[in-house]
Amino acid sequence: MSTATVSARPGAVLADLLPASRVRDAALVLGGAALTGLAAQLSVPVPGSPVPVTGQTFAALLVGTALGARRGFLSLALYTVAGVIGVPWFAEGDSGAGAVSFGYVLGMLLASAVVGALARRGADRSPLRTAGTMILGSAVIYAVGVPYLALAAHLSLGQAVAVGLVPFLIGDALKAALAMGLLPAAWKFTGKQR
Repeated sequence: MSTATVSARPGAVLADLLPASRVRDAALVLGGAALTGLAAQLSVPVPGSPVPVTGQTFAALLVGTALGARRGFLSLALYTVAGVIGVPWFAEGDSGAGAVSFGYVLGMLLASAVVGALARRGADRSPLRTAGTMILGSAVIYAVGVPYLALAAHLSLGQAVAVGLVPFLIGDALKAALAMGLLPAAWKFTGKQR
């Protein structure tokens, strides 16, 4: 039985369609971290908020979904650790753990594992399930990022929600819509959708 045949079984994620090896897994983890770092540079300041709109949340959710929980988590762990020790690939070329937005990075780490686990259950194979997966992943990011923002920026929880969640909801809806098109289409393209 070929690797592609085995990988098409329920419980597979998109990355499993590639021939299995440790080199593949290492390359996927490194590539996922690099993609997230590059996407973080797509950054637009939000008036009145210390947190910019970036592509890193979309990348983190896409990495988790496409690679699965373990590899997705490892990718975001690599991204986080490298950023903390000085690689300037957090939003706006920042690094370190001192930014008030660092909680969102920690949230992305957890969210990548959550969406990866859901993808193993087929949550990325239809537009509606993909939307639900992205919404849940975003909720995990906010569940960590907003309270961290409140503590780090000395804001009330209500203020942190107003500047660290509300301005980003439209963008998150657009990211979910993009994922709704990309992920199911990738499965359809491979001919392995079930």
